[in-house]
This record gives sequence, structure tokens and C-alpha cells, in this order.
Amino acid sequence: MVRVPLTPAERERGERLGALLREARGGRPLGAVAADAGISAETLRKIETGRIPTPAFFTVAALAAALGLPLERCADAAAPAVAVRHQAG
Repeated sequence: MVRVPLTPAERERGERLGALLREARGGRPLGAVAADAGISAETLRKIETGRIPTPAFFTVAALAAALGLPLERCADAAAPAVAVRHQAG
């Protein structure tokens, strides 16, 4: 199966989500958080490093629950960047 290359925006979104999860994990072992979320440590490692930039919703929800993060914070981190337009006036 040929995978479509990620866009720069998709990579950035994955990096933001990964950074949020790493920060929330703090000093907890990666394997322990992964086990609490019901995913493999390798999957969590890939999400935290941005190699899986768009994980499944249920994976993100499980990680949010395991880390005590509001799901909204994860959604905000993974949301597409919005260009801000300034109006002259």
C-alpha cells in the first residue's frame, strides 16, 4: 500500500499533539501510559514524535483519559492552523 506523503501542515499538527502528550506525561514512563491507554509503547512513541500525526480518535481519547487531559486540549493541539486575516479599518 502506497502512503500519501504528509503535508507540512499535517506534520506540524502531529508535532503539536505529540508535544502536548509528552508534556502531560511528564516523568511517567512511556510504557505505563501506553498500557493505561491500551496501546503499544511504540505507538505512543510514534505519536509523541509526530510520526503518527493523525492518530485515530479513540486512541487520542484513551491517551487523554490516561493522562488526565481534557479531550478539548488534544483537539486544539491537533486542529489545523487557521490563518488570521487582518482587516484594514
